[in-house]
Amino acid sequence: MTSYSQRIKNSLSIYCHKRVLILLLLGFSAGLPLMLVFSTLSFWLREAGVDRTAIGYFSWIALVYGFKWAWSPLVDRMSLPIFTKLLGRRRGWMIFAQLILVVAIVGMSQSDPLVDIEKLAVFALMVALASATQDIVIDAFRIESASEKMQAALAAAYQVGYRSAMIIATAGALTIAAWIEPNNDTYSLVSWQTAYLAMAGLMSVGIITTLFSDEPKVESKEADEKEAELKQQFSMRYSPAIAATLSWLYTASVLPFLDFFKRYGKSAILILLLISTYRISDIVMGVMANVFYVDMGFSKAEIATLSKVYGLIMTLVGAGAGGLLVARYGTMKILFLGAFLVATTNLLFAYQAVIGYNVPFLTLAISVDNFSGGVATAAFIAYLSSLTSTGYSATQYALLSSIMLLFPKFVAGFSGAYIDAYDYVSFFVGASLIGFPVLGLVLLVQKYVPETQTVSADESTQQKELNS
Repeated sequence: MTSYSQRIKNSLSIYCHKRVLILLLLGFSAGLPLMLVFSTLSFWLREAGVDRTAIGYFSWIALVYGFKWAWSPLVDRMSLPIFTKLLGRRRGWMIFAQLILVVAIVGMSQSDPLVDIEKLAVFALMVALASATQDIVIDAFRIESASEKMQAALAAAYQVGYRSAMIIATAGALTIAAWIEPNNDTYSLVSWQTAYLAMAGLMSVGIITTLFSDEPKVESKEADEKEAELKQQFSMRYSPAIAATLSWLYTASVLPFLDFFKRYGKSAILILLLISTYRISDIVMGVMANVFYVDMGFSKAEIATLSKVYGLIMTLVGAGAGGLLVARYGTMKILFLGAFLVATTNLLFAYQAVIGYNVPFLTLAISVDNFSGGVATAAFIAYLSSLTSTGYSATQYALLSSIMLLFPKFVAGFSGAYIDAYDYVSFFVGASLIGFPVLGLVLLVQKYVPETQTVSADESTQQKELNS
């Protein structure tokens, strides 16, 4: 018994490791900005009286996250003047992104959507760009910070920090706004400006953590050797400066993608199609979720409690259940189950639109929907993790996670216009229906992608980073 207790104690002690605690706080820094340009911003705009069509178009700002693969090679291979010299490549990029985030969030806090919505859009775009950059570098930092045996603990800590920050950026921001202006029927610009200013202050968590963390050792020997080889080849035809530039660009931008397509061949197209559509149902529905709650008459306090606190907790519970299911039944089966659950549960919100204001039913709908999303996310993360190659994990993961968001967020931008043209019931039914073709894609990938490239997800989930 003593020996068994000691093994349990030793297993849990990993969560007290400095690197694990650092990833917990960096996860908080990564999770905070996302909601400030997504659902929380949608709530602010709707309460200010901005029309639903404009809010839907505003959500396109979040498309930036879908393009982060485009500059991930820069973060992976380029040094920043001053920042890199003082802090190292990874920490230098992190501090740079975090400082831009503070400036941009403060800029949002000083904006008025009714007077100069373009100014608010510019600062929101800055937040999205800096936030996506921070995501890229934290992914790289996490992979390089410890051995593969610690990656599961690092990933778990990161997710806890990330989800906690999402609660703060949604429920916390709504609570601050409600505290400044307790009258739910009155719009107060100052209350929202104060809430966003408080969020800018909380970014200090990430800045302090970065300053007190250690720079990881970046394993770039293979890439450096390839770059030197290419530089020598290009120098035969071009000037030294051009040869150096071309060799760097090829090593940073082309090799990671060539590696992916080399390993999967023609199956890569089918895999990318699945990745680009897997989350379409919940993302399209999610853009208008807060707008829907406001239009149904729910208060800030009710939304904060049900959707942003209880809902996120149920997401984590669902993710835990999804992890157990993946371990027991395999990734592809639970990938299918998750897609089915997410598409089906959107119908609950269609019924909510029919019955209107009803707190008990909204509690049920949010609980089931978030639990289903957690199951789907657990399986999807396991699948994405299995697709990366050790030598190019950061860039490839940035590519895959970007593709995951790009098409769904583009479609979601039309959600406000659709609701204005029709109604909430048909919107939620439509959001459900567009999720069902994903089930066919899962089956096709399972059938045509070689078994060793999908089943391996079960074995690699514990050793690769989770997606935020």
